[in-house]
Amino acid sequence: MQHSKSSTGRILMILILTALSIVSQAAQPKHSRPNLLFIYLDDFGWKDTGYMGSDFFETPHLDKLAGEGMVFTNAYSCASNCAPARACLLSGQYTPRHQIFNVGTGPRGNAKYRRLLHVPGVSTLDPKIKTWAHALQEAGYRTATMGKWHLSEDPIPYGFHVNIGGTHSGGPPRGYYPPHGKVPGLADAPPGEYVTDRLSQEAITFIRTNQDRPWMLYLTHFAVHSPFHAKKELVSKYEAKPSGQLHKDVTMATMIQAVDDGVGKIRATLDELDLTDNTIIVFFSDNGGVAKVTDMAPLRGYKGTYYEGGIREPFFVKWPGVVKPGSICDEPIISVDLYPTFCDMAGAEFPKNQPKDGISLVPLLKGQIDALPERALFWHFPAYLQVGAGIEGVESRDPLFRTRPCSIIRLGDWKLHQYFEDGGLELYNLKTDVGEANNLAQTHPQKRQALLERLIQWREQVGAPIPTEPNPVFDADAEAAAVRSKRLSMM
Repeated sequence: MQHSKSSTGRILMILILTALSIVSQAAQPKHSRPNLLFIYLDDFGWKDTGYMGSDFFETPHLDKLAGEGMVFTNAYSCASNCAPARACLLSGQYTPRHQIFNVGTGPRGNAKYRRLLHVPGVSTLDPKIKTWAHALQEAGYRTATMGKWHLSEDPIPYGFHVNIGGTHSGGPPRGYYPPHGKVPGLADAPPGEYVTDRLSQEAITFIRTNQDRPWMLYLTHFAVHSPFHAKKELVSKYEAKPSGQLHKDVTMATMIQAVDDGVGKIRATLDELDLTDNTIIVFFSDNGGVAKVTDMAPLRGYKGTYYEGGIREPFFVKWPGVVKPGSICDEPIISVDLYPTFCDMAGAEFPKNQPKDGISLVPLLKGQIDALPERALFWHFPAYLQVGAGIEGVESRDPLFRTRPCSIIRLGDWKLHQYFEDGGLELYNLKTDVGEANNLAQTHPQKRQALLERLIQWREQVGAPIPTEPNPVFDADAEAAAVRSKRLSMM
């Protein structure tokens, strides 16, 4: 059978177009929406990475990622300890809305030293609240949480398809080495396996399994929360390393390197699967570092205080093709901003009729520095956090409690603390006094009053409960004696 020239030409054209189509499809990403890798550490201080200034801890992989993205110098958690920080993060709401104020609901510290009855709040995130995991799940993302959860017995109802390690527990399951008990995904841990390494490997498995669809991975390491269990293979390395002026803890150094080594392996997997250019990486911590184990200097305070060292965190975003590599942002941002930001990144919808306390950071990430409106940031803690043994009075307001009931506002360079027991007010200009050493409440009465009025107005808007009922067992003499004793021991 003979083919005409026109017929042969059509066949040739079809073959050419088919070949071009195959080549074009191969050159396209596996899906158009970006993947999201959210690395969230526990009790990790503002200066615990190399890129933020550590002189002993080693984080080369995190440092490289930070250099390829935008580093935020004024990034805040909504709380200075674990559970409320995570509740704010997942819900996009400040503490008065979800009512998780502390770790647990019981009173903290010696009852004789507490002048007020605390507001207990709740210990479980209301399942009616839609999290950003719900929003991304509904937008077609495969979602996973790996590591610490701390908001309920099971994270799956909160928008996750996969859970590895997540329970209501605030620390690693029985420590960093097995056995881990019946913790989801970790019950089969072999002897000698470091849990940080296991979570990194689970993250790699999840990425490989879901490489052909959009995914969101909440890699919420237990590290570097207590108990402080060193990664044994790294101890000798840091014992031989000279101490830094800022950092020197060998155990902490091994725990941090274990995280960083895992980040390096995850990055290599993204490269291998050609997912690097289509994956956003966000890095953050839930609150400040633990006193005496790390140091946030020049910031004042540590985990459990509402001075800068307790709430200002390391934060960066790497978004290939959107964020300018090596960029730095000094704009104050806070963890409730991540919910609307994730929605914008993924093309998901923020739930209708649900309070939204944050704003999307996407304009900042795109370099629109003046795009965000002037706004205040808020903190509310109507409870108590006692000091731990050996850290009495370390950069806190008094030697008995890391924090007593208080509210905080930051607006521009100014930050006001209000304490409910004694009506104490502390005013700081963070531009000139980032260490919060000079209380300007008496010398700047107009600024003090303006911020206080705005803080009170915000509390009224969100229905923030304030402890007012006197504690019937409070003993002023016992408190004064304890304060004197602690201060003498510190001299």
